[in-house]
Amino acid sequence: MDKSTSFLLNVKKRSIDLSSPVVMGILNITPDSFFDGGKYSGKDAILFQTDKMLNEGAAIIDVGAFSSRPGADEITEEEELNRLIPALRLLIDKFPEAIFSVDTFRSNVARIAIENGAHIINDISGGTFDDDMFTTIADLNVPYVLMHIKGTPRNMQDNPQYVDVVQEVKYFFKNQLRKLKNVGVTSNVILDPGFGFGKTLKNNYELLKDISIFKDLGFPVLVGISRKSMINKVLNISPSEALNGTTVLNTVALLNGANILRVHDVKEAVEAVRLVDIYGEIER
Repeated sequence: MDKSTSFLLNVKKRSIDLSSPVVMGILNITPDSFFDGGKYSGKDAILFQTDKMLNEGAAIIDVGAFSSRPGADEITEEEELNRLIPALRLLIDKFPEAIFSVDTFRSNVARIAIENGAHIINDISGGTFDDDMFTTIADLNVPYVLMHIKGTPRNMQDNPQYVDVVQEVKYFFKNQLRKLKNVGVTSNVILDPGFGFGKTLKNNYELLKDISIFKDLGFPVLVGISRKSMINKVLNISPSEALNGTTVLNTVALLNGANILRVHDVKEAVEAVRLVDIYGEIER
């Protein structure tokens, strides 16, 4: 486990110390997400799940109102906002000390979300779906998750091909970071290799093995592999059966240098972080 580089994420008047990895809990308020679609649509369910994840140790809650599962259809910006903003206001009111990320690739949704109390923007497109995203992030001055994707959610798994997936993803990051720097964003960026977003099974494991390479760019790395097909296809199981496999691969990700784990199951991820931290202390 590489802790040679420590990162501090500045969130408004607070900060998140990433010298030890943290957990981001997933809150999908969509009807069609691949694992928990439709499960958290009502107010009571949203509040219960958020409270549960915070009590289990989530440092960030990532709220998504647009499904990015493979083959997902697009929804309008209006529909995304209609799902997102009432839920976000409810969460900010109930959990004023919590840190909320919003999973969106639309700059206008990002702006409105931050204006309504969100703290972080998590963009699956890494600024490639909306030309105004980077200037919006610069204007808002909030942490930004820059993820790699090949294609769109609708077609990303239609035979993605790379010569060297690790180097191509790293090149993408370098190019997008340069664009961010050109509009004044030089810190508070988080890199996400985009497991399952336009990647073959082999690609995903190549990226998992080489997480530390992305940290050479000077930013923390987020890993989101929770209950994904890179687990299910190997074990021939469904997402509902993939908790154990998720924990195994989260542990590998931590040992390889991941700073943030984005997960459906917070308790197990927090336990993995604690155990790997102890292992790292003895290792040194």
